[in-house]
Amino acid sequence: MCTKETYKESIMRKYFRILFMLMFIPLLLSFNCGETNSKDNKVSGNVERKKDSTEKTSELQKLVKAYPDFLEKGEDNKLYWKDGTVMTYDDGIEKDFDEMLDNPDLEDMFDPKYISGPDWGEPPSVNSDPGRIRYEPFFAKMYGSSQSEVSQNLRTIKWFGTNVQVNTINKVDEKFEAVIEDLEKLPEEFHKYFKKTAGTFNYRKIAGTNRLSTHSYAIAIDINTDYSDYWRWDKSMKYKNRIPYEVAEVFEKHGFIWGAKWYHYDTMHFEYRPELLN
Repeated sequence: MCTKETYKESIMRKYFRILFMLMFIPLLLSFNCGETNSKDNKVSGNVERKKDSTEKTSELQKLVKAYPDFLEKGEDNKLYWKDGTVMTYDDGIEKDFDEMLDNPDLEDMFDPKYISGPDWGEPPSVNSDPGRIRYEPFFAKMYGSSQSEVSQNLRTIKWFGTNVQVNTINKVDEKFEAVIEDLEKLPEEFHKYFKKTAGTFNYRKIAGTNRLSTHSYAIAIDINTDYSDYWRWDKSMKYKNRIPYEVAEVFEKHGFIWGAKWYHYDTMHFEYRPELLN
C-alpha cells in the first residue's frame, strides 16, 4: 500500500504529464499545418496554384487577344470560339505536376507564368516549365487534328538557306519571317546558334509521352543542336544552357516562348505561344 507521500508524488507526476501533452499538442498541429501549406504553395509547380476570378478572366482575355481570328470572348469560366464552340476554362480539378501535363485544362497552360526578358530566374525551379503544359483540344481545333489537316495550311519558307514548313494559320509563317529578319541583324558571333536548324514541322508525340509536340502543328522550331542542351539527352536534371538570350529575345519579340526557361530544359526549342507573352 502506498504511503501518503508516495501517493501525492504519483498524482503530481500524472498532472505534469498531462500538462506537458496539452502544451505541445497545439504546437504539433501548427507544425503539420505549416508543412501542408508549404507544399501547397511551392513555386516548383508540383501542386496547382489557386487563382482568383480576376486572374482567370485576365488569362481568358489573353487567349482572345492572342488568337482574334478564332476566339470571340472569354467570360464566366468559358472560352467562346467564333464558330460557336465553347470550352471550359477551369475544370475545377486539383492536379499535381504530372496530372497537369497529361490532363490539363486551358487554365493549366498559364501555370506557372512565363516570364519574358533576360531576368526570368535562371536556373528554373523544380518542375517550373512555363508553356510546356498544353491543352491539346485547343491547338488541334485551331491548327488541325491530324497530320493531313495540319498539312493543308503549311507554307515552305527559307530558314537561312534551309527549306522549312510552317503554319499559315494565325500568320505564324509571317512571324517566322519577322524572326529571321531580326536574327540576321544580330552580330555575326550569334549566327552560329540559329543558322542551322533541326526542323519545324514533324507530326509526332513528345518522346516518352502520349502528348503531341507543337512541332506537329508547325508552330515550333529547333535551332542548332550543336549548341543545344536537352534534359532527355543528358539523362540528368542538372540545368544547362549555351544559347545566349540575345537570340531568344528575338523570338520572344514575335510571340515565341523558349524551352531554356523550363526546368525540363530544351534550349533549342521555340514555339509560337503569344497568349503567354501578351
